[in-house]
Amino acid sequence: MDVYSAIRERRSCRSFLSDPVAEEVIGKILEAAVWAPSPMNLQPWEFLVVTRAAVKEAVRKEAERCRAELLEKSGWKWLGRYSVDFLSTAPVLIVVVGDPEKSGADKFIEGGGLCYQHACAAAIQNMLLCAQAEGLGTLWYTLYDSQHLRKILGIDSGKIPLAIVCLGKPAGELVQTPRKEPAQKAVFIR
Repeated sequence: MDVYSAIRERRSCRSFLSDPVAEEVIGKILEAAVWAPSPMNLQPWEFLVVTRAAVKEAVRKEAERCRAELLEKSGWKWLGRYSVDFLSTAPVLIVVVGDPEKSGADKFIEGGGLCYQHACAAAIQNMLLCAQAEGLGTLWYTLYDSQHLRKILGIDSGKIPLAIVCLGKPAGELVQTPRKEPAQKAVFIR
């Protein structure tokens, strides 16, 4: 699959088959992640690959707690219908942990210190596209409290769990969501 097809065909998946993902394929996905660009090549990411059912269930419970809290605070009705069960049913969760100390020179600029997040986001996109090329479904998930997730996974307090990539074979067809034309979102300054 070429990169353009992977970009156009990739969709968020919230329903996974229970089939395990081969370690060789997980390895390819992680290799794609580490080839992402990063400030000063500091590679500010770590990846926790979770397949243990009890740990996935603990992550799901934290996400459910966070979802209920946000529903109460926001009043957003969609949160009342949003199920986080895929966190325990996806065969693999890859937790992407960023190190703010590896942000690069931007940490000395006012409002800076965010480039480690940008690098981790690029690594996540590489994982999503590689998984698509391998015929797998993914979801880039961020609805959790970082402090609670740190405790569940034993993450050092100086590092930030930035996202969870849910990974597995999709259970059914993935819905294509509409996208705006680039001309609607781009301004050329000439």
